[in-house]
Amino acid sequence: MPDFKLQVFQMRGNSYDIGVETGEKMRDTSILHMLGSITKQEIDLPEMKSIYSSFAPHLLEELEGLAKGFGISFLKAAALCSGYDVPKTEAMGCSSLLTKEYYVRNYDFSPDLYDGVFSMVQPKQAFASAGYNLQLLGRHDGVNEHGLVAGLHFVSHDGYRKGVSPWTGIRMVLDTCSSVEEAVALLKEIPHSACYNFSLGDRKGKMAEVEASPEKVTVRYGESFLSCVNHFQDEHMKRKNRPSIEGSLERNEHLLSLNEKQRSHQQLFHHFKDIDSPIFFTDYENLFGTLHTFSYSYPDSRILTTIAGSKEVLDVNFQDWVTGGDILRKNLSGYIE
Repeated sequence: MPDFKLQVFQMRGNSYDIGVETGEKMRDTSILHMLGSITKQEIDLPEMKSIYSSFAPHLLEELEGLAKGFGISFLKAAALCSGYDVPKTEAMGCSSLLTKEYYVRNYDFSPDLYDGVFSMVQPKQAFASAGYNLQLLGRHDGVNEHGLVAGLHFVSHDGYRKGVSPWTGIRMVLDTCSSVEEAVALLKEIPHSACYNFSLGDRKGKMAEVEASPEKVTVRYGESFLSCVNHFQDEHMKRKNRPSIEGSLERNEHLLSLNEKQRSHQQLFHHFKDIDSPIFFTDYENLFGTLHTFSYSYPDSRILTTIAGSKEVLDVNFQDWVTGGDILRKNLSGYIE
């Protein structure tokens, strides 16, 4: 796939207008067809609206805008993009490492089920944030204006039920929380649909892994270093892991070994995105290939991110962007064998 590409969106204004602009930008792509292949034809709209109104009502406005931008009904937009009551998807892999200075993460899955969008948004009704879109409304990972960083990590479908997808959970965290403590409190309240880890860090040096299942949520904190992969580590949660977690255990061992090397933010970012790294994967046909690397440095508000096979790096001072300084880059080009 030599034409593996990423679009970079920059949008400011009310949530409805951000939704309209996103829909208009994506209208001529194949994304609605792709989303239609992994979502239900309809969802319980009153139920979804009740939950979202409680946690992030502005996302309902963005959904209204997406419907307008795509030229589809709100009911259809909610089924395709809300991240509520999404059928089980295949396993995805993700590896994150957190320190008091930075957060670095790889996302591993298939390019066929990838939005290919990195959005920097500043809604009037929520915190400004930057991150990779999933189902357009949700986020794989990202950072907000308060220096709170979050990412998702699939664990299993044990106890799967109708609920909020983890990528919408990430969006709710970025839009409404200013610290790890607030993010943990929110993730304890959201009705989760499946078993996922959430890696969280903030500019105060706090870091946590929230281990969330539909029935129970636990939290594992780090002092100066924390790794997060695709299995639960809390003793009360381990029974929900998949039968085979060898790959996740191996990645975790490698991440833990990096604690001794004391690498800088930029050095670790390059380690994660290096195709020869033990945490970069190329098994795209089996839904386990690295698609992007995302990182953030708290002291200098610096985002470093790129996609697989790209020689280009998106390098952004996010606080400068929040105060009005738009960036010039509109896309990244990568390469997948």
